[in-house]
Amino acid sequence: TFAPVARMTTVRTLIALAAISSWSISQMDVKNAFLHGDLHEEVYMQPPPGADAPSGYVCRLRRALYGLKQAPRAWFERFVTVVRAAGFSPSDHDPALFIHLSPRGRTLLLLYVDDMLITGDDVEYISQLKQQLSEQFHMSDLGPLSYFLGIEVIHSAKGYYLSQSKYIQDLIARSGITDNRTAATPMDLHLQLRPNDGTPLEDPSRYRHIVGSLVYLTVTRPDIAHAVHILSQFVSAPTSVHFGHLIRVLRYLRGTSSQCLLYARDSPLQLHAYSDSTWASDPTDRRSITGYCILLGSSPLAWKSKKQAAVSRSSTEAELRALATTTSEIVWLRWFFLALLLLHGSPRSRQLY
Repeated sequence: TFAPVARMTTVRTLIALAAISSWSISQMDVKNAFLHGDLHEEVYMQPPPGADAPSGYVCRLRRALYGLKQAPRAWFERFVTVVRAAGFSPSDHDPALFIHLSPRGRTLLLLYVDDMLITGDDVEYISQLKQQLSEQFHMSDLGPLSYFLGIEVIHSAKGYYLSQSKYIQDLIARSGITDNRTAATPMDLHLQLRPNDGTPLEDPSRYRHIVGSLVYLTVTRPDIAHAVHILSQFVSAPTSVHFGHLIRVLRYLRGTSSQCLLYARDSPLQLHAYSDSTWASDPTDRRSITGYCILLGSSPLAWKSKKQAAVSRSSTEAELRALATTTSEIVWLRWFFLALLLLHGSPRSRQLY
C-alpha cells in the first residue's frame, strides 16, 4: 500500500517554469491530512484508552487514522477526487501533479503528502481553487513559497533561489564535529574506496544517519552527488577510512553552505543534457559510474551519479549506457513539457569526455 509523492525533478521543473513565466508560487498545507481519507475496507481496532466501550467490543474505523497502512493512499484518493471535481487532471508523467487548462490560462498543483504548491497564469482561478480546497479540507494558506520540504526558496528579480543552508547547519551540529576546518572539494580526485579499508566502526549508526541526510541534501547540491554516491555504498559496514571521507564532505559543506541554485527568469525553454561515465572505476566489482546533468536553459532540473547495473566491457559500452540513462530522462522531461503545452525546440545533447 503506497501513496504517490511528487518527484524532486518535478518540483524543480515547476519552480523553473514559474521563474521563466513570471508566475507566483503559493504554498498550502493540509492539517491532519490522513484523517480526511475514506476507508473502503473493514478495519477494526481496540478501543483507545479512556473510551467507554463494553467489554469484548472493538471499534470499526470509518475514517483513516495515522499509523494505518492504507491511510496515505486513502488521503491521496480523496484529494484526487476533490481536485478532479474542480477541473484538474492528473499528469500522466507524475501522478502528484495536477493540471487545469482553460481559455484564461493554466494552473498547476503539486502535492507532496500534505504540502502543495500552486502556480500558473490564471490568478482568478487560483483564488477560487484555494477557496474550494478550504471548504473541503482544514487548510492553511502559507502565502508565497518560501520553505518547502526543508528547501529554502527566495524570490528575487532574477528568479528563484533554492538552498538548504539551514539543513546543512543542523546536519553539521548533529554530526558532532568540534573543529571549524573546511575543505575545498567534497572528495579527492580519482579516489577509490574499498570495503576493507580501515577498521570497522563500533557504532555505524552515526555514519548511516549522516549519509542518509546527505542523500536528501543532493536535492539542491549536485556538487556532492558523486561523493554521496560513493560513501553510501558502505552504509552496511562502514570503516574509519570511510568515516574520514564522510567528515570531509561535511567540512566542504560548512564552507559552501550559502551556495544556491538559481532558476533564472531569463532562462530559455531549451533543454541541455550533459552525460559522462567512468570505465571499470569501482575496484571491487569493476562496474562503471554514470553521471548526467540536465538543464532548462541555465536552470538545473535533474542530475545523477549512479553505478551501472552491469559490467561494461569497454569504455564505449560504458558511455552508451550513460547516454541511454540520460536519454530516458530527457524523453520524460519532453513529454512533461508537452503535457503542459510548453513546446520547444529539439534538445541538444552534449557528451563530456
